[in-house]
Amino acid sequence: MTYTISEIAQMLGVAPSTLRYYDKEGLLPTIKRSPGGNRVFEQQDYEWLLIIECLKKAGMQLKDIRVYLQLTQQGDSTIAKRKQMFEQRRTEVRAQIESLCQTLSVLDYKCWYYEKAQADGTTTSLEHLSLAEIPSEFRDAYQLLHQLPPESRLDKTIGKAHENDRNH
Repeated sequence: MTYTISEIAQMLGVAPSTLRYYDKEGLLPTIKRSPGGNRVFEQQDYEWLLIIECLKKAGMQLKDIRVYLQLTQQGDSTIAKRKQMFEQRRTEVRAQIESLCQTLSVLDYKCWYYEKAQADGTTTSLEHLSLAEIPSEFRDAYQLLHQLPPESRLDKTIGKAHENDRNH
């Protein structure tokens, strides 16, 4: 089965201009043209575009995707290099996921914090909560937010961290 550029763009959720750009940049080496000069996409092109989109979402730059394409064109002698590229991406994505999970945890904590403050009508009631008074699902975020840089640990207290809440 073949597809037009508009059909493939819709299937991928990208603009047709994105696909034209990929083609112009040499990322779509197997694209055929109709007698009228229009791009004609086949299943293998769609599958390749899915890989491109995956790598882009994983943070790989187009120049590096081009390198990957060149490696695939060189054949089986580059399998180890290609595998290494994917392993590196996977490691970086896992680190991003961990960071995003930590960010989400802090956002969840702050939502809870402000819901409680809103119900109490003030943030003052939350300034001196003990860790045991914080719901268990928010304790890690609470502790993360109340870590002090090593050089200032001696002259700060945990309660000071909430002073910023009144101003933010």
